Amino acid sequence: MTHPLLLHTAHRPWPLPSRAYVMHQSWLDLLFVHWPIPCDTLRALIPAKFTLDTWDGTGWLGIVPFHMKNIRLRGLPPIPFTSAFPELNVRTYVTYQGKPGVYFFSLDARHRLAVEMARRLFHLSYLYAHIEVEHDPDGGIVYNSRRCDPRGKEALFAASYRPVSEVRNSLPGSHEHWLTERYCLYSTDKAGDVYRCDIHHVKWPLQTAEASITINSMAASHGIVLPDTPPLLHFARKLDVLIWGLERT
Repeated sequence: MTHPLLLHTAHRPWPLPSRAYVMHQSWLDLLFVHWPIPCDTLRALIPAKFTLDTWDGTGWLGIVPFHMKNIRLRGLPPIPFTSAFPELNVRTYVTYQGKPGVYFFSLDARHRLAVEMARRLFHLSYLYAHIEVEHDPDGGIVYNSRRCDPRGKEALFAASYRPVSEVRNSLPGSHEHWLTERYCLYSTDKAGDVYRCDIHHVKWPLQTAEASITINSMAASHGIVLPDTPPLLHFARKLDVLIWGLERT
């Protein structure tokens, strides 16, 4: 039976992979927090094989808190106690072989088994963190994260955030489209080989957001100094995602 998401592909920048997808996830209560960062700073932190993707000549760093649910392998139901947990990503944007994608500096998650499996199977810098997520009566999110993994530097993030607009899809060619509509991630192994992981979803159901960020040392844990300017904020209540296995390019 064809997954309903596979019926909506016209918005994709390239065709779906010919292979079958391997995993389904739902991303909930997600906040995109973006700052412009000098290209030289980001270039020094990403593998040399990648081209840093820029907007108007500037690199961008994203910090993305959210909650994952309905994690399951293709054709199987969610596995009890492993199918839902909060996650917090630090990311930038790269291009490889003509395909723009996401490069992660770190991915903090409140699930030890998921952390170890993702590090091994996807060559991603997952780290264990103690993360608490609460919902206020008005639909806002209170998010607190403290990294507890010795493989990464100490990092804290505490924020409250909420949507403040109607849902919209970003316009092709716009800055928010460039920041969010990306359909693969990249990673490298210890030998320096490049891997691509394709993903698929409908267009992001974005909303303008407001946020109060009281603690944030996520970027600093990677040696990145954030500018003293307000970040760009976008919110998405829910997005269902299909994920393919890693492909060495």
